[in-house]
Amino acid sequence: MADFLYSIDLAVFYFINDTISNPVFDWFFPFITNVKHWFPVYIIAFLWLMIKGGRYGRIAALGAIVVITFSDQFNSNFVKSIFERIRPCNALDVVNVLCCKSSSYSFPSSHAVNNFAIGVFFLRLYPKAKITLLVVASLVAFSRPYVGVHYPSDILAGAVVGTAIGYMFSYFALKINEMFDKRLENKTIN
Repeated sequence: MADFLYSIDLAVFYFINDTISNPVFDWFFPFITNVKHWFPVYIIAFLWLMIKGGRYGRIAALGAIVVITFSDQFNSNFVKSIFERIRPCNALDVVNVLCCKSSSYSFPSSHAVNNFAIGVFFLRLYPKAKITLLVVASLVAFSRPYVGVHYPSDILAGAVVGTAIGYMFSYFALKINEMFDKRLENKTIN
């Protein structure tokens, strides 16, 4: 059964990494997979939430730091060490590698974990942005097999782990906001 699932994973990997390869995707996916290209977006969003978002925005901005820190460290230092799966760019002979290779483990994808964690966190706090958040998380996750550094199953597992983390932390953020609302309500009544 494991061999059958691996053969499906490999077939989907080669479809994404090779079959649909084209010059536009060869530029787009390496660009969006590089976290450095997202720093301006992160900084602007963080500052906007802190300055213009009110108490709710500040809870969201500070919560986002906790979510990303937790999801990245939990996945990179704990989950990946359990599975120790070698990346396709290091395990397979023929791979279209469009970004730098890494010697870290592959399963699950930290890009998928982090992007789905923050995406689900924010979509629970700001439901009107859910389509944008899910599209961005999905595109970044999809970029990983496209650039040759993850199998599709790494992405699916990362999306599941990230979704659980994002949901958990959004629950806490919403409860914290609710606690502040109750305190404010009690002060107004008294």
